[in-house]
Order: sequence, then C-alpha cells, then structure tokens
Amino acid sequence: MSDRVLATALGALSILIWASTIAVSRELTEQLGTLPAAAAIYVTGGVLACGHLLVSPSRRSGLASLRSAYWAGCGSLFVLYTVTFYLAIGLARGRQQVVEVGLVNYLWPSLTQVLSVPILGARPRWSLWPGIAISMAGVVLATFQGGSPGLAAVLENLRSNGLAHLLALVAAVSWGLYNTLSRRLAGEAKGNAVPVFILASGVVLVGLCAWQGAAPRWKPQLVRELVYMAVFPTFLAYDFWDTAMRRGHLVLVASLSYLTPLLSTIISCLYLEVPLGTALWGACALVIAGAALCSRSVEVRPGGS
Repeated sequence: MSDRVLATALGALSILIWASTIAVSRELTEQLGTLPAAAAIYVTGGVLACGHLLVSPSRRSGLASLRSAYWAGCGSLFVLYTVTFYLAIGLARGRQQVVEVGLVNYLWPSLTQVLSVPILGARPRWSLWPGIAISMAGVVLATFQGGSPGLAAVLENLRSNGLAHLLALVAAVSWGLYNTLSRRLAGEAKGNAVPVFILASGVVLVGLCAWQGAAPRWKPQLVRELVYMAVFPTFLAYDFWDTAMRRGHLVLVASLSYLTPLLSTIISCLYLEVPLGTALWGACALVIAGAALCSRSVEVRPGGS
C-alpha cells in the first residue's frame, strides 16, 4: 500500500471515530462540567500521544523538520478549535441543541474546500458558492427545533443561546483553516506535532478551569467514557487526520468527511435519546449535499492535491 493510499485510509477511519465525539462529549460535560471534561479528555489524550511520540526516535527527530510558522499557526488554530468546540457543546441548552451545534461545527468540510482556494491555490468552479449556501441552509433548518419553519423560529433560537452556535461556527472555521494550513506549512514533512497540540490544548483547558474555579464532579462510571474519548477521538483520530491532510488525497478525504454530519447526528440522537425529527433529517441532507457540491467544485493544482 502506497504512503498516499494509507494516509487517505487513515483519514477515512478518523471520520468514523469522530462521528461519536459530540454524543460522548456531551455526556461527559453534563456530569463533569464543560471545561473539566474537556481538560480531562485532552490532558489524558495528550499524555498518551506525547508518550507515544517520546518512545519513537523517528517521530521525535521529525519534529525538527517542522517550520516555526507551522508550530505557531497550526498549533494556535488547534487549541482554538478545541476550546470553542467544547464550550459550544457545554453551553448548548439541552440535548436537542447539542445536535444543532454539531451540525454548525460540521460546516468545516465545506469550509476546508473554500479555504483551499486562497491558501492552496485550488481552482474553484461557480458551483462552490451554491454549495456553501446549501450547507448554511441545512444549519438554519436545524434550528427550527420541531417548530414551524420561519425566520421568527430561527431568530428566537439564536436569541435564546446564540453563543453556542457562534462558538461552533468559530470551531468550524478554525478547523477548516487548520486543515489547509497544515497542508501548506507542513506538507510532506515527516514530523507530527499533533501530540504536542493535544497536550497544549489540555494545558490551556486546565488553565481555564483554574481561572473559572471549575471543579470536576467525578463518578466511577465516567472513566470508561473518558478513556474512550482520550484514546480514540483525541489520540488516534487526530493523528490519523493530520497524516491524511498532509500526505493523503486531500479532496477525497474532505469529500468523505461530508458524511460525518449524518453519522454524528444519528449517533448523537441514539446516545443522547434525542428524537431525530423531519427538520434534522432535512438539515443533515442539506449539509451533506452542500459539502458534496463543494468537493466537486474545487480542483487542487498539482502539488496541492
């Protein structure tokens, strides 16, 4: 198996793992608190990831090949994504809104395609912009909460808790930027700084916990969910995804990622016992259709695909 095919396969696997993130994260934040849950996940995952890095001489030596711009730019975006994503999940009022916030976050596949135009020099087609509009329409539809579609319903939902939706949008933009900038700034470099970024995110979250005086409320049954989140979505999936973004088929992996909103919504509704109504089905369909259209509307030039 070629290096590019393997990297692409790892990207697809990370998408499957991440589909469970929102559901399990919300379960943890409800019982531990938003910041303590996120801090516990990323400190544990970061220690595991950095431990794996330290025992591998080839991985350690590869860090020297990474540019300072990558460390500063991509590291900052990684931490920003982590903090805003978990705050959005924790601030969502009720599990129904968690699913809505998740769909806002899953605008990142479309945004990755859009950002590849100015950052990677990709060639856009006219259909890129309708693709973005369709994805945004799906996010708007998700905010109806089972009520009658209309501007008043959307505005009322945003008024009641617009901060969670805004943070989810910031997370989506941050992750889209991270994906494209990591390709440009690191590319074929052998070093992988994701373990350091994960641990740095955990340290920042611990600092926020101390600043806010947030204390975790531990229960024995939470250990299993914490271990799952630390090992799979945090340690393994981020490592797989970074490899795919830098050495895999960028457009193909980004195209596969448009299935994530559907998988995540189904898992979240089942795990959190949220009814999957007509509006959510329609919202998922629009987000996926928009991302699919975006993926067909961008042609990455040789050397950037």
